[in-house]
Amino acid sequence: MTEMTPFHLAFVVDDIEQAESFYAGVLGCSLGRKDKRWIDFNLRGHQITAHLADSKGVEASNPVDGDQVPVPHFGLILPWDEWEEMAERIRQSRFSFLIEPRIRFQDQPGEQGTFFVRDPAGNALEFKSFRDSEKTFARN
Repeated sequence: MTEMTPFHLAFVVDDIEQAESFYAGVLGCSLGRKDKRWIDFNLRGHQITAHLADSKGVEASNPVDGDQVPVPHFGLILPWDEWEEMAERIRQSRFSFLIEPRIRFQDQPGEQGTFFVRDPAGNALEFKSFRDSEKTFARN
């Protein structure tokens, strides 16, 4: 794999303090700059910015290996042990899984562990892991 370039993602929230509590407290993101209507988080080297807004876009879903996956969503691909640790952090928090941790595409090239959770504003996040990181972009 090539060296990763950090990405930036801006997303809508309806409460900055709740966003900070979830992303910093539950997910363990470090804080960046902050204003009354936005806050930057360091999500494993990626800059994500929660923006306070009066309305959100429309969410859809697509069927993926037996689950209705929310669209849009964002998240991280973690090493397997860190994926399990993140799942445990969610279990220990007041948040529940939107899609429980499970193995998707079992015995196929893209086999992965995955789970979904919503932040306090309802944004969907996916955390996944591949036992073989070389298979991240494998075709079935």
